[in-house]
Amino acid sequence: MGLRSFAVARLPAALTGLTALRAPPEPTPAEAASFDALVHKLNYLPKADIKRVKEAYKFADEAHLGQLRASGEPYITHPIAVAGICADWRLDAQAIQAALMHDAMEDCGVTKIELIEKFEAPTAELVDGLTKLDKLQFSTKEESQAESFRKMLLAMARDVRVILIKLADRLHNMRTMEAMAANKQRRIARETLDIYAPIAHRLGLNEIYRELQELSFKFIHPWRHAALSKAIAKARGNRRDLVSRIERDVLKAVGASELKVEVHGREKTLYSIYKKMRDKHLSFAQVSDIFGFRIVVADLPHCYLALGVLHQLYKPQPGRFKDYIAIPKPNGYQSLHTTLVSPLGTPVEFQIRTETMHMVAEKGVAAHWLYKSNSQHAQQLGAHWLQSLLDIQDETRDANEFLEHVKIDLFPDAVYVFTPKSKIMALPRGATPVDFAYAIHSDVGDHCVAAQINGEPVPLRTELHSGDVIEIVTAESARPNPAWLSFVRTGRARSKIRHFLKNLEQEESRELGQKMLAQALRAEGLALPSLDDENQQAAQLWQQLARWAGNRHVDELLTEIGLGRKIATIVAKKLARMLADQGERPDAVTLTLGRFATDDAPAQGMVMIDGSEGASVRLATCCRPIPGDDIKGYLGRGEGLVVHTAECQVGRRLFQRDAEHWIAVAWAEELSRPFEAAVGLLLTNGKGVLAQVASAVSSAEADITHISMVEEPQTRETAEMSLLLSVRDRLHLADVLRTLKRSASVLRVWRIKP
Repeated sequence: MGLRSFAVARLPAALTGLTALRAPPEPTPAEAASFDALVHKLNYLPKADIKRVKEAYKFADEAHLGQLRASGEPYITHPIAVAGICADWRLDAQAIQAALMHDAMEDCGVTKIELIEKFEAPTAELVDGLTKLDKLQFSTKEESQAESFRKMLLAMARDVRVILIKLADRLHNMRTMEAMAANKQRRIARETLDIYAPIAHRLGLNEIYRELQELSFKFIHPWRHAALSKAIAKARGNRRDLVSRIERDVLKAVGASELKVEVHGREKTLYSIYKKMRDKHLSFAQVSDIFGFRIVVADLPHCYLALGVLHQLYKPQPGRFKDYIAIPKPNGYQSLHTTLVSPLGTPVEFQIRTETMHMVAEKGVAAHWLYKSNSQHAQQLGAHWLQSLLDIQDETRDANEFLEHVKIDLFPDAVYVFTPKSKIMALPRGATPVDFAYAIHSDVGDHCVAAQINGEPVPLRTELHSGDVIEIVTAESARPNPAWLSFVRTGRARSKIRHFLKNLEQEESRELGQKMLAQALRAEGLALPSLDDENQQAAQLWQQLARWAGNRHVDELLTEIGLGRKIATIVAKKLARMLADQGERPDAVTLTLGRFATDDAPAQGMVMIDGSEGASVRLATCCRPIPGDDIKGYLGRGEGLVVHTAECQVGRRLFQRDAEHWIAVAWAEELSRPFEAAVGLLLTNGKGVLAQVASAVSSAEADITHISMVEEPQTRETAEMSLLLSVRDRLHLADVLRTLKRSASVLRVWRIKP
């Protein structure tokens, strides 16, 4: 490798920010629409493959005949340009064919079967993975877009060529968006910035990543882009001498050390400068590191030798050195980063890497087609993230939820942490011990109860930092907490938690539905048939009942009863008729228990409330029932069971309107937790009032979970306070109210009821 650098006179032209995938001189419209615009890029392919690509061109040209782009050009110019970008990466013939036909299924009504017949299954699968789902009916445009992303990303997880073609497609669309309406430009640019640019970064396609960011910035904030362009053009001239001096100093220093290197001066992109100004609240004049340098050396040991030379030349800034060679980024990026203090006192960033590292840094997964005959390495480069897409899909069937998880996983920044056995794991910035637990295994995450960072116990919401050693404490009885969703950062953790909670809710709803059906059937004088699969006669009966109700199996039927989507009494009457056909007769004792059971002797199957209920049973917030209150259960459609007090006005109105959805409920003898009651107080307004109230509540062995205070509008001498108190039952609440009445500042106290 020879010694080479940019000439100072040419530096401003070289440092134009957007170095990614420079487009060649614009061809004429006729050239752009012909196969000649592409054929000169395909010389790396065998002649037989070029012939197959030409057949795909003819097919696409016929399919798009008569179609025009927004600019007025023939539509075929777009597929040719996309195929040209893929050819620059030296993708195989199948990928080039798919690039030429990527819009044929979507825009021209071509079927997948037709493509398989003409171009074989692999090419058809690539085109299908790139096609939007316009044949299905979606309720909203957002849902359609989310489903399209989901399909594309899952196809990408199976074959990374799908996303390479899609990124080439988006890159050409972004380069040629001037003819579109401004609002459409902003929408597409925002989508590119939120989804496609991060995907490019995740796969190490840094050239495309930077250009997509830059073009998105141009269309989202055109005025800011123009103003920043002028400011940088001016600064480029002012700082030319500094760049030239640094370059000479570096070349002289490495030359003295007999290192063979290439020194590349580079200018940061407009978007990266704008982002730094926005995030750190800086003016353009305060952004000092607009320029940087890249040192390319012969082999890995020379990277560290060059680093030593640079640190002898200029003083390094403490805390600004990163070794991505020893610990590569998740997308395969490797380089040494160091920030040095220039002769003028401004920071200058240097990146040191080998030629191979430079290929991967710029081209990412595409580098493996450019420089290797085996493309399996490309799949492996992003294998961890691609596999996570399939894992998330297993837990999440909803397209919008899937896209939400993927967006979370597209954060470019990462922290590097260690397991107790010194294995390195990369997680998104802001990740917590819960993310770490799920990254190890879903069972570890599901049973996580505590964590230690560097040997010290920490809360589960603690943010992880690079270098931390994490140890997770698990318990067999533990299960995911819904509150974790408020702080986890990885899509894998979020999808696993949601999946567990959904299954738990279904299990609870099934148990509730079984109790309700047993109670309703007892009113017919019959006992619930066995749900044991080994009882063939009962299993057949349940299957018939499920089919009658329109469910696939009995568990689904019981779940829908528990969620209020089916009425237990109607299902029970049908089951009673089916049992009668089998010779079952009502039992007088069971009938009596079912119809005339008292609260003191609750019927078997009555829903007992002990405080351990999950999402399928809720206590109404309008009346806030507590043990000792007379209660009733309302089975809202799809909401599960909502428990009201018998005197609740909201509950009474519901009963008058929807009487068949009310079921018998009772308090269990053993309660698992305290309950919340709403209390109102009229107070003398003065200093220390709140402290007196809190002291009185505490002395009665209760807790305040929420407090609000409003001054009386007529006078400032009194104020009204509302409390949510955590109490055991009605007797405990009465004790708390008596204690509050004895407080000197309390004029009146009462339980708030609707």
